[in-house]
Amino acid sequence: MDGSAGATGPDALDLARRLVRIDTRGGGERPAADLVADVLDDAGFDVHVDEPLPRRANVVARFGPEAPRTPITFTGHLDTVPADESGWSFDPMSGEVRDGRLLGRGGSDMKAGVACQVEAAVRAARERPGDTAVQLVFTFGEETGCDGAALIDAASLLPTDLLMVAEPTGNRPVLGHKGTLWLKATAHGISAHGSRPELGRNAIAVLARAASRIHDHQGWPSSPAYGHATVNVGTFHAGAQPNLVPDRAEMCLDIRTIPGFGSDDAVAEITRLCGEDVDLERLVDLPGVATDPADVAEIMELLAPGSSTRPPEYATYFTDASVLTGRLGDPAVIVYGPGDPEQAHVTDETCSVAAIAASATAYQRLLANGGGAVA
Repeated sequence: MDGSAGATGPDALDLARRLVRIDTRGGGERPAADLVADVLDDAGFDVHVDEPLPRRANVVARFGPEAPRTPITFTGHLDTVPADESGWSFDPMSGEVRDGRLLGRGGSDMKAGVACQVEAAVRAARERPGDTAVQLVFTFGEETGCDGAALIDAASLLPTDLLMVAEPTGNRPVLGHKGTLWLKATAHGISAHGSRPELGRNAIAVLARAASRIHDHQGWPSSPAYGHATVNVGTFHAGAQPNLVPDRAEMCLDIRTIPGFGSDDAVAEITRLCGEDVDLERLVDLPGVATDPADVAEIMELLAPGSSTRPPEYATYFTDASVLTGRLGDPAVIVYGPGDPEQAHVTDETCSVAAIAASATAYQRLLANGGGAVA
């Protein structure tokens, strides 16, 4: 197929290839939004594309009878993290299939997952129009803190019983994820000539000591289900030139929170480690997501037979569910997609073609059963 929908709907692999070839590295999602919107519109979905920022767009689409609720909502993001082609062995926008793998940035995280949701929804609408009720929400700017999801008007969304997030899980049902807190830490010093450093106060030295204390800290709490809370020193910026004592230094921290150690707890601990000479500012503050496995056992079996009998899994990354659940009436959340978690954000990103086919089939099975049953 060449991107057109067949008798029963689009092919997930073909759509994933087309999405990978659209450059949405850190922005420019509008062409990808238009692509999925056109496919859904052709299948008879009620589709709305909103562009609150230039070339950045969200898509909300639904199919089925008008109702106060919908049993299931599919969601995924259209942006990807950057990819510098100079470090890749193939074009990050390739979309080529080689040795059973889809090549390109977003293959695993998470354009293949979006494509699987679209294929499943369109096939269900065409094969069982009277029995299909589904809502799809595709966003921009998830990778930088769920920016697109935060700009979706809650009034444009139907409450839902189940939110399916197509992030990379290797086709394993994952029942939530850690919370995320991004902090900007700023140290202020006193400028002076580089030849007379004793006359100044070096902000780099102040902040570097704080960064070392944070990096070396071993006392982060742990959860049996979620594992350890984590803190990463992600960026560090300071100084104008060598012969000037820097009077300002900034670093950004990525903190992943867990039940019992929320964002307020994290801020308190980071404040203690940094010391009183460092100011903290919250940049992103997203709550964690947790679904009781007993509430979604039937759905887990539809997606991956036998999965409900295994210990529940929770992801380390964040998803748009942190923002969308409150706007969708606090549904149960399952993260499930064909991408490999280990492939997210890596150089030479790929995704298994077999996993894409299996994921689309699992989503179709879920819709054929009316979205499953949430206890």
